[in-house]
Amino acid sequence: MDQIFVYIKKAIVDLVGTFLPESVEIMTSILISITVFCLLGPLLMMYMTWLERKVVGRIQNRLGPNRVGKFGLLQPIADGIKMLTKEDIVPKNADKIVHLLAPILIIAPALLLFAVIPFGKNMTAIDLNIGLIFFLAVSSITTIPIFMASWGSRNKYSLLGGMRSVAQMISYEIPMVLSVVPVILTVGSLSTVAIVDAQSAWGGFKWFLFTPWGLVSFVVFFLCSVAECNRSPFDLPEAESEIIAGFHTEYSGMKFALFYMAEFMNTFTLSALTVTLFLGGWQGPFLPSWIWFFLKTFVIIFIMVWFRGTLPRVRVDQLMGLAWKVLLPVTLVNVIISGFWYYYHNFWALGLGTILLFLTLIGFMKLNRNYMPEKRVYTYGN
Repeated sequence: MDQIFVYIKKAIVDLVGTFLPESVEIMTSILISITVFCLLGPLLMMYMTWLERKVVGRIQNRLGPNRVGKFGLLQPIADGIKMLTKEDIVPKNADKIVHLLAPILIIAPALLLFAVIPFGKNMTAIDLNIGLIFFLAVSSITTIPIFMASWGSRNKYSLLGGMRSVAQMISYEIPMVLSVVPVILTVGSLSTVAIVDAQSAWGGFKWFLFTPWGLVSFVVFFLCSVAECNRSPFDLPEAESEIIAGFHTEYSGMKFALFYMAEFMNTFTLSALTVTLFLGGWQGPFLPSWIWFFLKTFVIIFIMVWFRGTLPRVRVDQLMGLAWKVLLPVTLVNVIISGFWYYYHNFWALGLGTILLFLTLIGFMKLNRNYMPEKRVYTYGN
């Protein structure tokens, strides 16, 4: 069961190879992986929406979808049919080409990220020696179609949402990248497969989460992932009470569904990378490796949904302040802590690293206290 998908793919490729040249055999292998990703992306999006609506419904003391199919399991299919049949409305003054291209282009990076995710043992589409850099670079491309959508809509609310989104994503990408530096330092490789292999141990005691620098990196990376996906409490680009729906205000029907799909696919891939970096990836006893991988990934996704159901939206100054005033300096100090841990793997390294991190947090908490301006007393006529 652990290698069932690997064996199925190998059987198909070997069958093709018995009749056709080697070049066709290689192309068949590539096409199988592409087809799986193209089916997996929409399927994940459909049932992640179902899961989120169910979980948030329970948090808010209601049932969630329960009419279409048993337990509402066919509700995502009904929603998909509704999106396909809705009228595509384009604003009169919009840039038609940019407005059309934005939702198409935002899907491409979301699908490309699947290529370097180790879904299980021997279940990575391509084991790049720069897989982590590839993931971070491709995921940053999504800022371009988001701004294209806001600019091409010719709508001030869309433009404000797009500018917020770009500023937010660029700001949180910096601490996100720095938070993975300790992992690279420890493993000595940028390959996602090598990172998982470096955490292989019975019971998960070598997971990087259980090291002092790994715990800090995990928290920072997870918070940055939530912000990168524009999810609560960092969903300022879609602050409905302020700017309607943000950059996709002027989108309807299938175009809106593509934005929605990209958001959920990015949520899955960033959760999957979190599992790969800090939770041992597909490592685990008894169960098949791919089941372990999806279980861990959906635990991370559940926490993101939990955030949405419980935490209020932060202000824009709090959002940007968290990235630049807290997460960025903490990640820089954490790189030093990981250096102590790597070169002096003992109690003194643990103690020194913990003290250094604690002093850093205390110092920045004092430096970043909110400034409360002196209240002015206004009199009549002023």
